[in-house]
Amino acid sequence: MADWGRGQNANAVDDMLDVENKRMTENLASKVTRLKSLALDIDKDAEDQNHYLDGMDSDFMSVTGLLTGSVKRFSTMTRSGRDNRKLLCYVSAGLIVVFFILYYLVTRART
Repeated sequence: MADWGRGQNANAVDDMLDVENKRMTENLASKVTRLKSLALDIDKDAEDQNHYLDGMDSDFMSVTGLLTGSVKRFSTMTRSGRDNRKLLCYVSAGLIVVFFILYYLVTRART
């Protein structure tokens, strides 16, 4: 009769352990699902950022082309005669004046 009691106890313990294992399995499954979702979100974000960086790369390449052309034209203009140098000084002075006027207006607008 004592053996029969131990058998019931062993079955009860086995049932408790089985229930505990099922609970822990479900808990682990939910954590794995969350991790998978997080990994997919990270992958999508990385792809979006790579796409954005590729777009920036092409934009920088086009700006580099524009600046290279501008520098060549500017160099050609400075190497040419005296009239172009005079014009260049006027344009430079005008740009500096416009910069200071804009700076003054922006600082005035903030206060």
